Amino acid sequence: MATVTTRRGASNGGELRITLDRPETMNAWTPDFGRELLDALREAQADASVRVVTITGAGRAFSSGADLSAGFEPNADGHPDVQSALDDVYHPIITTLRELPKPVVAAVNGPAVGIGLSLALACDLVIARESAFLMLAFVNIGLVPDGGASLFVPARVGLGRASEMAMLGERIPAPQALEWGLVNRVVADADFDRAVDEIVERLATGPTRSYAGIKRELNAWLLRGIEDQLGLEAAVQQELAASSDFAEGVEAFRAKRRPEFGGA
Repeated sequence: MATVTTRRGASNGGELRITLDRPETMNAWTPDFGRELLDALREAQADASVRVVTITGAGRAFSSGADLSAGFEPNADGHPDVQSALDDVYHPIITTLRELPKPVVAAVNGPAVGIGLSLALACDLVIARESAFLMLAFVNIGLVPDGGASLFVPARVGLGRASEMAMLGERIPAPQALEWGLVNRVVADADFDRAVDEIVERLATGPTRSYAGIKRELNAWLLRGIEDQLGLEAAVQQELAASSDFAEGVEAFRAKRRPEFGGA
């Protein structure tokens, strides 16, 4: 069963709408899910008739982040092999998004958490439903931001608020996210679909090469060191995947209780 679906939209057929389609898990990520998402983005990259990409979630969430119930394959040391998943699948999604020579809209229809938030912030425009919230939840299971979040969040909100989000792991309601500059627009729930369609239609019929040039300029400023940053995220995440605190964080999450971190 597909965990990521695509369809063509906009009046000129220039939109590729990508839907994260695991609603029963609030669109949580697994390696297969990541591979399907990467394939969809590469489809958009190769198809010249696609002039705008929209990413949204099925059901009540945009994405709840990594699927902790699915786990990760063990590495040679017997620890969860988080680094391979990041290096081989998840981080290539982020770089493909940024290199795509056409605009990408994140239609955040509900909670965007963990790498789900990283995905949204890697897009060019973030439109959020008023009832949605955003959250860097990594610290709550003893991990660190990945998916480029350590780059995208401070670029949008500054070091102080990025530190607050990363270290406290609290929900940021959509109106607050707009005030901070974390998202571009917040729309009342009842008007959300229409507002997204209007933005997408405008981009699908706009100057596609101009948008590509804008992305190149912004990437040159923002992403000069993105490969190094993503490599650092993957390396640090792998260190922490071997920690007792991560094991406790996952166990507490599965048991729906508060974790008791020991600092190791």
